[in-house]
Amino acid sequence: MVQAYILIQTEVGKAATVASAIAEVSGVALAEDVTGPYDVIARVEAETVDELGKMVISRIQDVPGITRTLTCTVVHV
Repeated sequence: MVQAYILIQTEVGKAATVASAIAEVSGVALAEDVTGPYDVIARVEAETVDELGKMVISRIQDVPGITRTLTCTVVHV
């Protein structure tokens, strides 16, 4: 299982709508709107890195109102 945090920037005033839409995507464990340089943070899970990439590109980045994403993969050291 691969886990990651997706840091998301949105259009002005769209953070709550984007967080709600992302929370409905299969594989998203949590999506919350936050303050700071990013507007939404989502914790996601996938079976492989390739599946994670497909989720981000085809399902998360497709949500209206998103302007930029940054994927931070969880590592266990």
